[in-house]
Amino acid sequence: MTPRVSVVIPAFNEGPGVVPFLDRIFEAITLPAEVLVVYDTPGDTTVPYLTAYTQRDGRLRPLHNTYGKGPAQALRYGIDHAAADVVVVTMADGSDDPMQIDQLTRLVERGVAVACASRYMRGGQQVGGPWLKGRVSRLAGVTLNMFGRVGTHDATNSFKAYSRKFIQRVGIDSDAGFELGIEMVAKARRLGLPVAELPTIWLDRAAGNSNFKAKAWIPRYLHWYLYALGATRKNTSGTPRRPPHDPRE
Repeated sequence: MTPRVSVVIPAFNEGPGVVPFLDRIFEAITLPAEVLVVYDTPGDTTVPYLTAYTQRDGRLRPLHNTYGKGPAQALRYGIDHAAADVVVVTMADGSDDPMQIDQLTRLVERGVAVACASRYMRGGQQVGGPWLKGRVSRLAGVTLNMFGRVGTHDATNSFKAYSRKFIQRVGIDSDAGFELGIEMVAKARRLGLPVAELPTIWLDRAAGNSNFKAKAWIPRYLHWYLYALGATRKNTSGTPRRPPHDPRE
């Protein structure tokens, strides 16, 4: 059966913690789906648990990212290899609510370019996590919605659904961190395409350490923040725009 949604998840040394995470994902999704967990190296501690899990659920597709190391390249690789017309990005730390994958998918199927799970709109909440990171993220999301009219209060959240045709149209410029979410919101805003949101409750990961590198990646978020506001004409943060390759072509 052709999936209606491809769920793309970058993973880095999640080890056995990926098993309960996948259990929640597959329990939550009711639509025909595939789940693409993307890792950078064969020695990643997530790999043996993914291999074993494929025997339990054929919807899981472990993918070895060959584009280069890091979450941005893993996301690009996963999106390029997605089979569905809707792609949902979520994190392997279990902080996002997998029950909302179906809802986000249906918003894109109804015509929005980007559907956002929002911590900062009415009804949303962020529980735990670094205090400063949370405050900066909230400030960026709320002000960008207020002044940029981008369609969401939470442009920086990675938990989003995308029209694959939209991504193929605009290409992916993110090449380092998790800034794909704000990049796609900014590009949709500049093209006048619809962005929608629904409230979500984000819970800080129960085990392991975050892979977010604030010092290195915040300037890239700032670039797309300014781009959404129309403050720069540059389409990238320094690298040429490359439309994603579709392996099926």
